[in-house]
Formats: sequence, C-alpha cells, structure tokens
Amino acid sequence: MSLDLADDLVSYLTASPTPWHASMETRRRLLAAGFRELDEGETWTIAPGDRVFVVRAGSTIAALEVGDEAPEKSGLRWIGAHTDSPNLRLKPNAQLKRHGQVQVGVEVYGGVLLHTWLDRDLAIAGRLHTRNGGLVSTLINITRPIARVPSLAIHLNRSVNTDGLVLNPQNHLPPVLAIESLGEFDLREFLVGELDGVSVADLVAFDLCFYDASPPTRGGARGEYIFSGRLDNLAMCHASVSALLSAPAESGATRGFVLYDHEEVGSQSAQGAGSTFLSEVMRRITLAHPKTTATSDVMERTLHRSFMISADMAHAIHPNYADKHEAQHAPLLGGGPVIKANANQRYATDGESAARFELWCADAGFQPQRFVTRTDLACGSTIGPITAALTGMRVVDVGNPMLSMHSIREMCAASDVPKMVGAFRSFFALRT
Repeated sequence: MSLDLADDLVSYLTASPTPWHASMETRRRLLAAGFRELDEGETWTIAPGDRVFVVRAGSTIAALEVGDEAPEKSGLRWIGAHTDSPNLRLKPNAQLKRHGQVQVGVEVYGGVLLHTWLDRDLAIAGRLHTRNGGLVSTLINITRPIARVPSLAIHLNRSVNTDGLVLNPQNHLPPVLAIESLGEFDLREFLVGELDGVSVADLVAFDLCFYDASPPTRGGARGEYIFSGRLDNLAMCHASVSALLSAPAESGATRGFVLYDHEEVGSQSAQGAGSTFLSEVMRRITLAHPKTTATSDVMERTLHRSFMISADMAHAIHPNYADKHEAQHAPLLGGGPVIKANANQRYATDGESAARFELWCADAGFQPQRFVTRTDLACGSTIGPITAALTGMRVVDVGNPMLSMHSIREMCAASDVPKMVGAFRSFFALRT
C-alpha cells in the first residue's frame, strides 16, 4: 500500500497550525482541483457536475461535488470532521512582566494535556485584525521558536516523580518570550512586524494560538509513525479532502465534506457542528439543484436518504497502559480505521451504520477495528451525535487509531492513512 498519502498528511499538518490555516489549506487544494467558491451572502446557482465549496468565519468549510440525481432522490453523502485542536491561546491583553521575564497570558482551549506543553519550543500562528480602509483579517504564522513554558526544577519540587505534577493553568502556563533587561519589548509591535505597511495603531484585535515549533514528521525505526501536533483531528480533515478530490465519478448522489471549528469546546458556535451551517448548506444545495422538485417536504425526503461519516481520531491501545482498554475493543496502531460505538449515544454509531462502514472498508480491501470504552470509564464524544440530532441523518462514528491524544505532540501509524482514504472513496463511489 502506497504511503504517499501519509507524506501528504505531513504536508497538510505543516500548513495548518490553526483552524484558520487548515481551512485555508483546504481551500487552496480545492481551488487547485477546479472547485468554485460560493458566498453565503449571495444566491447559489449550481448544476450537476459542479464542484463548489463555502467557508464560514474562516475556520469552517464545506465542499461538494453536485451529483446528477436530485438530492431528494439520492440523498447527500457527507464526511464530517473538525479543524480545531486543543492548545494555548493568547488573552486579549496578553503581555505580562514578571521577575525580569516578558510573558504572555494564555487560555486553555479544549482538553489540553497540560504537562506536554512544558519545555517545548513554541511557535505562534493565527489571525491579526487591522484597520486598512476597513477591517482586514490576515493570517500569520511565525514558525520559529519564540516562546517556552519552562518546568520547575526537580530540586524545587522533589516529590514530582512520586506524587505527580499538578499545574495551575493561570499561574504555571504563561510562556516566556523575552528578557526584560535586554530592552523594551512590545508584543503588539512584534506581531505587526509580520505584516507590511501596518502600524501598531492599526492592530485592533487578534486570534492567536501557540503550537509546537518542531514540524510534523514521519518517525519510527522504519518510518512507520507520524509524529505531530493536531493529528486530532486534522488527520481526518486530510482524509476527507483527499477522498473527495480522488473519488471515482460513478456516483449520481451529491457528495462532500464539512470540516467544523470548535468541536473541542462543545461545538456551540456560529461555525460549530451545533450551528445552522450544515443544515443551511444542505437546504440551499437541494433547492438550487435543477432536478429538485420543490415541495414542502423536500428537505425531509432528502435527509431521510442522506448519510454522514463522522470522522474523529480514535484511541489506540497504549502498550504501557493496556488496562485502560478491554481486550475485545483495543484498536492497534497500523490496524486500520476504527468504528466507535457507545450505548449512551456519545457516538452516533448503531448496528446498521456500523455495518455500512464495514462494507465500505471491505470494498477498500480491509477489515475495520472496533472501539468501545471500558464500562467504568467516561466516554468522549464527537460531532456525530450533534449532527444526527440536528438533521435526522444516519451517522456512523469512525477514526484512525492514535496515541497521545490531546498532547502537544501526538502519533499515529502512517499505514492507516491510505486505508481511511480508501474507505471514504468507497463511500463516495456508491450509487443510489
């Protein structure tokens, strides 16, 4: 099995240090493949064979290939994933001066494994919002190491290795940026230095995230791993984009992907899975399709025939913590995509949707793995249950296995990347 897709995932991760960059990289790939951008504020005109996409708030994106058949006859085929990952984000009035160090205040975004951010070289990326004949939002990405969260020396915390490390996010996570005695440092001036012709007075606001300055890479004794931040969940965004761009042309159904922001903090935002975004896109695409019969129940009939694969990375069994899994549901790195289930509906999978995904995997030439969390442990969730509840669509929750989820540096198996893309391609290739 070719691992070109694994190397391409590394490139995608490198280009996507924030949700805004991930959407921009996705947009770039779509435009290069001949897709046309739609504007939410304009009337949409489409025809069978059109390849279109729409971006909301710079960090959520949906793309579609318009099928020959009316959506109420064939339904819509979706893959859903999310562009955001846990990280540290700058506060609006971020700059601090403490004990000779220039620091910045940060908020914890999502379920961060806090200790993994200690003693890492940190880069910064995001958006600057400036006055320039109006409000202009510009992406920046300062890839060099500019900050660090230093850990406390063991000499001052002798029991850390036996009693465990406890971090207070407010007190212990502000990174250091500069030494105060070496001269005045102004964060806002530093940031606008990344833009041409912009002064500090022009900077109105920013959305900025720290990330690991070490680039994503292939690793392991034989290159069998991918080491990177943001595998959860950019690996599934990449698989969605790759599958749509390479999908065979046999399907009469409209098919596409939606990549949301804000999954890691509950999805309740204008561009999250709990928003109106997907429902609006489906309604507008359905009504704009030239073969649609615009009856009062056209959307209900369309949704009844639609399906979504909710794709979010899965927990591989950890060789040092095998007791956190049960033996019957312990996915292996390199074992291929995982179907995730939970009786309490933290995942949207049921027997029928799982069976469908099994068949798409079989068509791609492999058998999927299964994951159910231990009965005595709490279960995470995804966009799957949210999407199922808001739309009534059938949904299956899947993901590739990984370790170190929500760490600043995660890992997965390179060989699992083309398998998931293959399953997605099988899903897109289905005729009605």
